[in-house]
Amino acid sequence: MLQGYEELREGAAWIDLAQRGKLKITGEDRVRLLHAMTTNNVAALADGQGLYAFFLTAQGRITADVNLFRLPDFLLLDLEPEQTAKIHEHLDRYIIADDVTVEDITTGLPTVGLEGPRAEELLKTLGAPVPAAPWAIASWGSRWVAAVSATGGPGFWIFLPATERPELLQQLEQAGVRQASAEAIRTVRLENGKPRYGEDITDRHLAQETRQMHAVSFQKGCYLGQEIVERVRSRALLHRSFAHFTLDAAEAPPPGTEIHSDGQKVGEITSAAYSPALGKVVALGYLRIDFFKPKAPLTAPGDIAVQVRELPAAG
Repeated sequence: MLQGYEELREGAAWIDLAQRGKLKITGEDRVRLLHAMTTNNVAALADGQGLYAFFLTAQGRITADVNLFRLPDFLLLDLEPEQTAKIHEHLDRYIIADDVTVEDITTGLPTVGLEGPRAEELLKTLGAPVPAAPWAIASWGSRWVAAVSATGGPGFWIFLPATERPELLQQLEQAGVRQASAEAIRTVRLENGKPRYGEDITDRHLAQETRQMHAVSFQKGCYLGQEIVERVRSRALLHRSFAHFTLDAAEAPPPGTEIHSDGQKVGEITSAAYSPALGKVVALGYLRIDFFKPKAPLTAPGDIAVQVRELPAAG
């Protein structure tokens, strides 16, 4: 059994997120700049609030996703490890006469996730605050607790000074909280239909294709890539869409595996894993819009039956 798998589904486990990137954005123009550089409404945030957003190219392709939090003196950006340097350079490129400073604080501010149905109960046991809304963030001494999840299930992330991490892990160990393995985290994430940038969302994709519309505000002002997002919305220019699948198989197919209907390619798998709970493979990928209500059965290579699952509500 995958270490921490049952805990993530039925109890609580801790997750090592130390490698996730952290950019600290300071300066008087920080909110204005990030509002103009991302798909969501950064200007509407109050202190202690956060959001999920995309960074786009001018052609509307997704170059990274971000968890963004507004704190009293700075904005905190949480990013996939592989995207941190790229977004740092991207922001620097657009800082011209702005009073904005971007600082990479990844090493000094590691992240520990606490996820699963009992995560809130355990947070309270630790004496930590419990943020009330998705992406909300609360101060806990020299730490912050944010309502964010790596698995798509109930969860919270603790951002803390690197010197305090051993103490927190000791507290979790004393409370009987196990660490979840990377394989367990990935399996539960796929079961919950949560995409990851770099696997399921890449710079091949447009915002609407991902179906992560909690990352996009249609009420905000101009931002980089907005013209394409608006064109897709107004003209319904969408041919494929993010999908959640199950496969009647015991072995997960590799990324790029095609999905067919009557011998015709109609979709593609981006990530997959065997789900012990479902007794079959669970996968994420993309499917042609007209095959969400299939005209014919869907199959993967080897004549493996593929079913489309409903995606859970975000937030």
